[in-house]
Amino acid sequence: MSANPQWDISRALGVARLFHLVCGVRDACVTPFLTLYLRQLGLAAPWVGVLMGAKHLVAAFWAPSWAFLAKSYRKRRALLTGSLLGSAGASLLMALVPPPDEAPADPSCNASRGARPSALPPAAASIPRAVGAPGLRRAPAGGVHAPAGRPAGYTVGYAVGSVEGAGTAARVLPPVASGLRDTARAGAFKVGRTAPPLLAGGTAPGSPANLSAAKGDAGALGLSLEGLRWTFLLSLGSVVFWELLTAPLEQVADDSLYEYLDFVDATDRYGSLWIWRLLGLSAGVCGIAAAVGQLECFVATSGPRGVLHFYGYSVVSTVALLVSIAFPVPICRRQEPSYKTIKALSLVGGDPRLILLTFTVFLVGAATSAVQNFLFWHMKDHGSSELVMGFSVALGLLGEILLHPFKTTLLRKLSRMGTVGLGLGCLAAQLLYYSFLWSWWAALPAQILSAVSNGALWWAVKASVEDLATPRTERPLGAMFRGHIFGGGSSLGSFVGGFVVMYFSLAVLYRACCVLLLLWLALLLSIQSRLPQEQKINYSKLLVMEASDTSDSEQGTERDWLVKAMREEYSE
Repeated sequence: MSANPQWDISRALGVARLFHLVCGVRDACVTPFLTLYLRQLGLAAPWVGVLMGAKHLVAAFWAPSWAFLAKSYRKRRALLTGSLLGSAGASLLMALVPPPDEAPADPSCNASRGARPSALPPAAASIPRAVGAPGLRRAPAGGVHAPAGRPAGYTVGYAVGSVEGAGTAARVLPPVASGLRDTARAGAFKVGRTAPPLLAGGTAPGSPANLSAAKGDAGALGLSLEGLRWTFLLSLGSVVFWELLTAPLEQVADDSLYEYLDFVDATDRYGSLWIWRLLGLSAGVCGIAAAVGQLECFVATSGPRGVLHFYGYSVVSTVALLVSIAFPVPICRRQEPSYKTIKALSLVGGDPRLILLTFTVFLVGAATSAVQNFLFWHMKDHGSSELVMGFSVALGLLGEILLHPFKTTLLRKLSRMGTVGLGLGCLAAQLLYYSFLWSWWAALPAQILSAVSNGALWWAVKASVEDLATPRTERPLGAMFRGHIFGGGSSLGSFVGGFVVMYFSLAVLYRACCVLLLLWLALLLSIQSRLPQEQKINYSKLLVMEASDTSDSEQGTERDWLVKAMREEYSE
């Protein structure tokens, strides 16, 4: 077997580890910072929520379809190559999306060249300083004053160094700021609250009267609602097209490797490969943030910051394409029924434990999207750099890796449902903590809880799925939970979250998600305690039965331990 390179297990696992590592670096280049880039394009929270919701929705339902077709027509390697090559080019489309107005140069880049920021025009100078201009912070009574220790070059969105910059600050920051409920908010938020609607003819913000008022305000600030619409539509098309090419990659690669190892009964070595992906994500998210901070001023001095993220994504995708040439893809495969996904869906509808697990994963997806979409906005408003943001993501990923050796002990001591409850509690605690964020560094301690709220929770979900699934449906059922259910929750959470941020605040969104998770946790534990206990077969007790209990007679057959075990399991 080792003489045939097709079944060189050590080589196949080595290539798979490298592929997972490179793909982790690739995803880390853009995914954590995408919403921050969309904000710098001038898009408000509702529009960003719609974009991210569409992205999650495409990933949830498009990836399984393409993976099924690639397996049916034996085109997995072609799909891997096409996905990597296409996504490398599609990512550059986002870098070509123009902001609604010409973006001013970054002040830190100007400072490094000895340039001085331009003065504000009279129209922009009339904007209330409570909007979130650089160097100002809110006073307890709702006013603002200049702090002595504000980091140099602190900006929100664009620099307020021109009409366009002032308009962007007024349009973008208000939905994120929390605690402003006075007249200053009413005046400063006028543009921010009337800009997001895309269609006229509706009620409230989308009515023609409101849009005309918004156009008047936008004209005074040099803004263009038409430009915002085009920016949104181009961003939406680019994100959807990009996700169509990227989404199938992970599932196709995982299915190919699993079937490759299954041919030689080596699937036990498949379970540790996810660590390499987390290592790639941890290294990539810090590396790209450091590279952007050092190189961006030398590459581009105008336009929204962040285009280097897409260039880095394209370069690493090319490296992953080279690695994928040697990725193990089985040529011949065992014929398996094609209705396993339908069978897995029927299992969910027929088992109350799986139904509870479905609602849990869906709510976790919705709450997690609130953190992923807007946490960096919150940190940016408090003066955080992208390197600190990347380090905060790496903290959670490394914590998950360090917690993994205790996985078995954790599941045994707390039980699967207890671990799910612990994960929900930690996620709720994170959200509540983020709602009171007071400084850029304050987000770092809470990120360590991601090891439990993400890692341990999914370990428990996977263990529960494997225990409740029927033979040969474990993987389809697990893919359904990670893809359709979690992705559907993330999509809905993104759609709703953006509007909550606009009409209330980011703090309200986080606290609402926290309350929702705690209420579901209480309901989950209440219902779980009323479900009939699972009856486990005690094989060790059955094995010590006397040999005389087994005979060919009807009475002996009734006492046969294997027959009794099978009948008990069937009766459940």
